[in-house]
Amino acid sequence: MHSSTSFAGSLFIVAAPSGAGKSTLVNALLKQEPAIRLSISTTTRQPRPGEEHGREYHFTNADDFIARADAGEFLEWAEVHGNYYGTSRVLVEQVMKAGTDVLLEIDWQGARQVRKQFPSAVGIFIVPPSIAALEQRLYKRGQDEPHVITKRLLAAGGEIAHAPDFDYVIINEEFNVALSEMSAIVKATRARFPQQAARNAALFAQLGIHPLQP
Repeated sequence: MHSSTSFAGSLFIVAAPSGAGKSTLVNALLKQEPAIRLSISTTTRQPRPGEEHGREYHFTNADDFIARADAGEFLEWAEVHGNYYGTSRVLVEQVMKAGTDVLLEIDWQGARQVRKQFPSAVGIFIVPPSIAALEQRLYKRGQDEPHVITKRLLAAGGEIAHAPDFDYVIINEEFNVALSEMSAIVKATRARFPQQAARNAALFAQLGIHPLQP
């Protein structure tokens, strides 16, 4: 088992039902907090027009993906509509060792896999202020047919039931309030003892602060 407590960077896991505004919040947080990097998934699906390797995804083939999964190279992975998607442990650990925070946008199942390996990862779950608001947002988005929206709303109930798995729950009613709450969680996490000790080793030694031995 790995633990992110030995790294200078923190690991944030953000999950939400479809339509709760997760991507909008995450993108605003990333603009506000340049010391956080969004983790880029590895996938076996073909690049879409305009997508670049290493920007939207790290693209690979199924044989390579499965070999890497068997070798334990992924923090979490899943098969979705015949394609594999996964989060590279190696890339995440490299970034965190360098003192940069990493944010994963994944579902509750992926979050559970990550937490098993990184118990000190910080889980944030975003919920809508009501199911009616969620339905309204999905229609307003204009991306899906009505039957797909109905399907998403049914799935949302099952996803929301996993909110207790997370450390924090943000109710996305007022966007600016939700964003400031996310930012507060990030700042508080950075001030945790393990992260401060890893970032400020020389100062802690000078002050005579030593981590407690297990």
